[in-house]
Amino acid sequence: MIRALYTAASGMSAQQMNLDTIANNLANSATTGFKQLRLQFQDMVYQNMVTPGAAQSQSTVSAGLQIGLGTKSAATEVIMSQGPLNQTSNPLDVAIEGSGFFQVQRPDGTIAYTRAGQFHLNSQGTIVTTDGDPLVPSITIPPNATAVTITQYGVVNATLPGQKNPSQLGQLQLAMFPNAGGLESMGSNLLAATLSSGDPVLGNPGGTEGLGTLQQGYLENSNVDVVTEFVQMVLAQRAYESNSKVIKAADDMYSQVNNMTR
Repeated sequence: MIRALYTAASGMSAQQMNLDTIANNLANSATTGFKQLRLQFQDMVYQNMVTPGAAQSQSTVSAGLQIGLGTKSAATEVIMSQGPLNQTSNPLDVAIEGSGFFQVQRPDGTIAYTRAGQFHLNSQGTIVTTDGDPLVPSITIPPNATAVTITQYGVVNATLPGQKNPSQLGQLQLAMFPNAGGLESMGSNLLAATLSSGDPVLGNPGGTEGLGTLQQGYLENSNVDVVTEFVQMVLAQRAYESNSKVIKAADDMYSQVNNMTR
């Protein structure tokens, strides 16, 4: 019965973390470029009462007798499916349709990656994120430039005074990873490369590397399906309740044992 208490408690702890993950997904259902997280579980060590394949007289045990000791949270998987595109008509709003991440330079000089294309201009005319981190490679738009356009292949053009034809101001690059699910979430819509994600592969949008194309005047919404998250929340709650009933049943059995001496 002590074993049942700890086993059920591990299930309650795992479902609590599952609920925390679901809550984070729902909280970010309106966050631009947010990617859904999914908690993964694995069973814990087993107690072998009879080892499978053990010798027994003239034969071997075919199945054995094992008792599981519960579950634990193993990993949070990032679901990298495409989020729906939302038209904003803002020339500095850019969505990635397909694979890839924008590169931004953090204040400490490191490179971070994001799917959120809510860009702005700082006081020097450089294209930056909402937190002021510049894009990599850096692109500066002159203050007198008009009709700024970003093609699906990442070419930034603008019309300057005295010119009939647009001038090319720069080229946006994207990064992709062998295992994008291994990126580390940093907050502020930013991701960091890890040993699990592998090194970034850089290229122009729509190029031979397999990177997606850009859509100017659009933003990629979160890929969180609110209905699915509510279903998962109900399942997590029911699993939590089931484990709590196991604990109550084990406690009642203890109570019966204690009352036997009265």
